[in-house]
Amino acid sequence: MSGTGGRGARTNPWENQRPAPGELVMDHVAHFVPDLNAAGELLEALGFTPSPVSNHQVEGKPAGTANRCLMFEAGYVEILAPTLDTPNARRVRAHMSRGGAEAAGIHLVCFGTPDAQAEHARLATYGFEPEPLVRLSRVVDDGRTVRFNVIYVPSGKMPEARVQYCEQLTPEVIWIPEHVRHENGVKALGDVYVVATDPERDAARWGLFSGCLPRPDGALVRLDTSRGSVFLGTRAELSRFLPVVPEPPAVAAFQLKVEHPGRFAARCLDAGAQVHDSPRGGCVALPPELGGCWLFSERA
Repeated sequence: MSGTGGRGARTNPWENQRPAPGELVMDHVAHFVPDLNAAGELLEALGFTPSPVSNHQVEGKPAGTANRCLMFEAGYVEILAPTLDTPNARRVRAHMSRGGAEAAGIHLVCFGTPDAQAEHARLATYGFEPEPLVRLSRVVDDGRTVRFNVIYVPSGKMPEARVQYCEQLTPEVIWIPEHVRHENGVKALGDVYVVATDPERDAARWGLFSGCLPRPDGALVRLDTSRGSVFLGTRAELSRFLPVVPEPPAVAAFQLKVEHPGRFAARCLDAGAQVHDSPRGGCVALPPELGGCWLFSERA
């Protein structure tokens, strides 16, 4: 359910999070981490206001994972950690162990949809073998419950990461002003960069998964949603502007839209991250508590 339309700014940040009928957006990305406390301390040093720790539930039972989130005016970043020995927790540990030892990194890309059931049916038609629709929930610090429907597919169908769909049912619970304001001036989630062995072939698969039309962007291939794009390129091409690129298939980086790039870069340097200039904006090589890279540029 892709689209190129847009909607005007709303009064409350949560009003921009649920796509209109026919739209698809970049809902969120996630760092999978073995130590949620260490990741949280680093995020605070980087100038973020991460949400409090929240434990997931599936059908009212512990899912075995916990998270903290960086909520933005558009989209968010999830920091996810396994806490128990459950199927959900084992998925997280398996992604972190892809390179051998368990390590933090960017292991989730989530498209936002207004209709998870329709996406589920479409994915089944195209051979992605989606699992039964998962109805997740978690209780936040004020006692309210966040609810969302999620679509998972087998890892072999989208091997780059846990690539999934999410239908936000209660965006007003988590997009609250005190969580959306960050000292470092980050305002929105932007694009995602995927390292591929064969970008054209893999982009065709991502196109079927998302309903978006792949098109060339220099040496990369891009797929545009109504909010945020996915870029696919070889390791050699992504290395032209990213200091660290994992072996394919993987997610190499994502972009943050910031208020003042210079101030954001200074904050990252003060927190011990490596900051570089690149043809696609500033780039942050993250410490091992989070893993991966961020690109950043001024929000238009």
